[in-house]
Amino acid sequence: MLYENLANEFARLIGDGQMRPGDRLPSVRHLARQRKLSISTVVQALRTLESRGMVEARPQSGYYVRHRPMRMIEAATAPAGALPGQCGQPVAVGVSRRLVDVLRVNEAPEMVPFGSALPAPGLLLAPRLNRLYASIARRQPQLLSTSSHSGLNEAPLLRAITRRALEWGCPLAAEEVVVTNSCTEAMALCLRAVTRPGDTVAVESPTYYVMLQLLEAMGLRALEIPTHPVTGISLDALDLATRQPPEAGGVAACLLIPNGANPLGSVMPDAAKAALAKLLAARGMALIEDDIYGDICFSGARPRPIHAFDASGNTMLCTSFSKTVSPGLRVGFVAAGRRAADIVLQKTLNSGKTNPLTQHVIAELMESRGFDVHLRTLRRRFAEQIARTRDAVARHFPAETRVTDPQGGFVLWLELPPEVDCTALHARAVQERIAFVPGEMFSASGQYKNCLRLACGEPWSETLEDGMRRLGRLIAG
Repeated sequence: MLYENLANEFARLIGDGQMRPGDRLPSVRHLARQRKLSISTVVQALRTLESRGMVEARPQSGYYVRHRPMRMIEAATAPAGALPGQCGQPVAVGVSRRLVDVLRVNEAPEMVPFGSALPAPGLLLAPRLNRLYASIARRQPQLLSTSSHSGLNEAPLLRAITRRALEWGCPLAAEEVVVTNSCTEAMALCLRAVTRPGDTVAVESPTYYVMLQLLEAMGLRALEIPTHPVTGISLDALDLATRQPPEAGGVAACLLIPNGANPLGSVMPDAAKAALAKLLAARGMALIEDDIYGDICFSGARPRPIHAFDASGNTMLCTSFSKTVSPGLRVGFVAAGRRAADIVLQKTLNSGKTNPLTQHVIAELMESRGFDVHLRTLRRRFAEQIARTRDAVARHFPAETRVTDPQGGFVLWLELPPEVDCTALHARAVQERIAFVPGEMFSASGQYKNCLRLACGEPWSETLEDGMRRLGRLIAG
């Protein structure tokens, strides 16, 4: 869309520091003449920037880059005890018991919902899905009795996936795609195919806690790699960490989130993705790529996955529709490259065919004209919700607080003053009915004790504002 292109261009200028807080943007009429756009298109672009919290309108004066009082988390994070550009040692993972307790209390219905990284139901497509289920079941009743031995993929969904991947600039061969019950299952199948208990898997630091749970369940060790909150994992550190072959105790696989990483919101530049793919392919080291947030990144065109830069078949691309369509559908897929046969075997042995009726529902939805409109709306709403949450952090949290500026997804990562223990803070917040996830849940080695993740999946409301106000008071003591 023309207005999105213009908004994203100014967002990049602001994000790069070429336009500073207080700078005035060109007038609406000037931009319309200069770019040969309609007045309404320019106004819509400026309102998009305003909703993202990047500019503000001043009466009778125009639009200005907004002052952001919060300090950004700008430096790469590094495991405890590591030198710059280096990693710590591989560690056994033991987060699951503590994490289950955190998630259980976070999901109580009365909690202020900064805990679970799920979109608000009202942002998703439940009414449309209900109609599609009824229509397809009526037209194709045999789908309700399809054998689990009739192949893992339904042809309409396979076509929809490969067509959409072309739009990402990531051609997928039909024979490498395996439909799964979720992105989590896709990653688990990949790990089973390329690792054995005791192996080491490289992950970002911090990384999504479900990845740590998978490693723990499979008896794998985690090697945490320093990760930048804007550009993603450190290639220099990953290069050093992967020089020893797996048979000599080195890294057996990498499990990464290059687009809209959870919890940092970073997006790796294309050049870094290409270099990473080349590095790991040369070393024969498997890359498992979680691209679940790829469709909800904010700047410019949809970012390409690392899989798009890998000609060797070494990358296994995993994703699902839980963040964009519905978490309840439990449908994802893996594009497994040269390991497709291994993934098919693992999928057949572990869970069999993913619900065929649901596969057809998602296929029709993806092929509909309204699906791209839905994705654009989601991106806009998530950017708005992140901006509102960041502003609330600036108003209510200590001045020393640092916060990310996500490039995609809908979570914020906060670094509080060093003396704050966010696990203890969470226990107090639960008493106030406020949910979040403490930072040490995102580290195998228990780092980030003074950090926390806030989910921004819900439209802003007085309930959320009040929750942020009370959480800020708890932090202040």
